[in-house]
Amino acid sequence: MTVGVLRRTGAPSDLLATIASMISMKTLGEVDPEIKGLVARDLQRQNSHIHLIASENFTSPAVMAASSSVFTNKYAEGYPNKRYYEGCQVVDEMETLAIDRAKALFGAAHANVQPHSGSQANMGVYLSLMDPGDTILGMRLDQGGHLTHGSPVNFSGQYYQIVAYGLHPETERIDMDQVRALALEHRPKVVLAGYSAYSRHLDYEAFRSIADEIGAVLLVDAAHFIGLVAGRTVPSPVPLADIVTATTHKALRGPRGGMILSSAEYASVIDKAIFPGGQGGPIENQVAAKAVAFHEASQPEFSEYTDQIVKNASAMADHMLESGVRIVSGGTDNHLFLMDLRSIDEDLSGRDAAKMLDRIGITLNFNSIPNDPRKPFITSGLRIGTPAMTTQGMTEAEATETARLIVAALRSHSDEDALTKLAGEIAVLAAKFQPYPSDWAGHLS
Repeated sequence: MTVGVLRRTGAPSDLLATIASMISMKTLGEVDPEIKGLVARDLQRQNSHIHLIASENFTSPAVMAASSSVFTNKYAEGYPNKRYYEGCQVVDEMETLAIDRAKALFGAAHANVQPHSGSQANMGVYLSLMDPGDTILGMRLDQGGHLTHGSPVNFSGQYYQIVAYGLHPETERIDMDQVRALALEHRPKVVLAGYSAYSRHLDYEAFRSIADEIGAVLLVDAAHFIGLVAGRTVPSPVPLADIVTATTHKALRGPRGGMILSSAEYASVIDKAIFPGGQGGPIENQVAAKAVAFHEASQPEFSEYTDQIVKNASAMADHMLESGVRIVSGGTDNHLFLMDLRSIDEDLSGRDAAKMLDRIGITLNFNSIPNDPRKPFITSGLRIGTPAMTTQGMTEAEATETARLIVAALRSHSDEDALTKLAGEIAVLAAKFQPYPSDWAGHLS
C-alpha cells in the first residue's frame, strides 16, 4: 500500500513516517552503508590493479548513469509500439533509438537489444532456428570456444546435438578443412563461428561457403570482438553472417548485456524467440545504457581506442615471445592471447598463477590451452586481454612493461621478496592509470 492509501485509512503516523522514509530520496550511504562500503572497496580494487580479463572493461559515467536511471522502474514486455503494458511511450522511443543506433553502427538490417546476456542471445537464436536434438557445428570449448557452443554442462550441449571442430595441431588456428569435413558429414542446421579464447581472425568467407554448401545458417558469436568491429579495427561478420550475437560489456565498453544482429529474413523469428520465447520484460535501464554505448562507439575516437587495444595485445604477446614464453598460435590478431605456463614452469598451474598475479596487482584469468593436460578448473594457461587496460589509458609502452612484470612474477612465483618488489612496481604503474578518480563519488551518492 502507498503512503497515500495508508493515510486515508487512518494508519498510525509512526507507520506512515516509516514507509515514507523507505521511499524518500536518501543516498546509498544513508540507506545501506554496508553496500556503499563494498562499492567503495571495489572502486579501490579497480583503481589499484592492472586489468587484463579479456571479457571485462570500464564503462563511462554516462553509461552508468543510464544504467541506474528511472528506466529501471518500467516493465515493458514486448517490443516498441507492441507492449503488454501501458505507460511505455518514452521507453518505446528509447528502445527504438537503441535499435536504430545498433543497426547503423554495425550495418545490420535488424537488431534485437533485449537479451540479458550473450548466453541468452545465443539461446534465443537456437530457439528460433532449431528443435531439441538438432545439430550445431561449433568450436570446442577446450580449444577456444564458449560454453554455449556445445558444452555438455550447458543448455546448448544438453538440448542439441553438438559436433565440435578444433585447431590444427601445428598452426593452432581453426582447421577449416576439418570444419568442412564435419559439416558435410553431419549436416548441421547451424554453423557457428566464434570464440572466447582464440587470438586470430575468423575466416568468414570460408565459413559462409561451408554453410552454403550444406544449406545451414551461419551464426557468428562476436561477443568478444564486437567492439573491435564497431571501431572498424577487425573485419565485420555482419555482411556474410545470417545472424550475429554479441555482448555489450567487453570491447564495446557498454553495460552488461547482449544483442542480436541479423538479416531481415530472421528478424521475426528471433524477436519471438527472445520474447516471449526465452525472456519476459526487458531490462530497459540496461537497454538505455546500451544505446549510450552505441552512441559512444560511433564516435571517431572509438576507432582510435579499438586500434590501441590490438596494438597493446600485440606488444604484450611480442614481449613474452621474446622472453621465451610460448604463446598459443604464436601471437594475436585481436584483443587477447593465451600463454602456456609450461614454458615457464611445468609445475605452475593457471589457477595458481592467476591468484598470485591478482594478489600483487594484475588481474587476469586462468584458461585451458589446446590439448591441456590439466582440468578446466586448474589449467596450464592464462588468458590475457587488453580492452580494460587500454581504457585505463595504457599504450604499447605500458603494455610491454606489464608483460615484463607478468613474466618476472611468474618466474619468481615462489620468491616472496621478489614478488613484494614487483607488487610495488605494479602499484606505481596502476596508480598512473586509474580508470576512475580515486575520490569519485558519483556512484556512491
